[in-house]
Amino acid sequence: MEIIAEIGQNHNGDMDVARQLIYAAKEGGANVAKFQLYDARRLFSREGNPWFDYNCATELSREDVKLLSRTCSDAGIEFMSSVFDVERVAWLEDVGVKRYKLASRSVRDRVLIEAVAEAGKPVLVSLGMWDEPEFPEIPACQVGYLYCVSKYPTPLEELHLSNVDFTQYAGFSDHSIGVSAAVAALARGAGLIEKHFTLDKSMHGPDHGGSMNPDELRALSIFRDDFQQCL
Repeated sequence: MEIIAEIGQNHNGDMDVARQLIYAAKEGGANVAKFQLYDARRLFSREGNPWFDYNCATELSREDVKLLSRTCSDAGIEFMSSVFDVERVAWLEDVGVKRYKLASRSVRDRVLIEAVAEAGKPVLVSLGMWDEPEFPEIPACQVGYLYCVSKYPTPLEELHLSNVDFTQYAGFSDHSIGVSAAVAALARGAGLIEKHFTLDKSMHGPDHGGSMNPDELRALSIFRDDFQQCL
């Protein structure tokens, strides 16, 4: 059972904070420290988006990716990133990522999907924006689909975890507050939990309030470890 600490934009554009988050993720028991790699001006609309400037400020450069990958290596935790365009697939190949993540909004981007598939590595795919009865076809060597509800934060009553068959899903990308839903998903057979991670929920940014903090990550990791021992 893996825990992916989704740092995402929670570094707020500060690489010192990003590095602190990596070490805190490792200390808290996460297996992966994950980021988001995008061209903000292409991915996000300025109109009606109060976070547009923040999105731009948290965009990672190629040198940032190299720094964060090295930091993860030093910390002993896997570096991973969601990728949103073909150019940045090359950036991730340059640092030797083990696998890729496709976010819910990318699940119909065939150009990006083909570029990721050509890398020949496993791919995780969130299905929060997928509304078809069958899973999307991702031509990769190994694909893990993540159950996800694309609402930030997701009310617990809208998760419907009791209806999720975790023999079909590799895991759960959790956007609810707290770790109770993640614990329930692990107990129901999820092999992987992806959840936003922050040093402090009161920090500026759209994701901090709904993220798990270091104490919650440790609690989730303890449950995972104890549960695995019982299997």
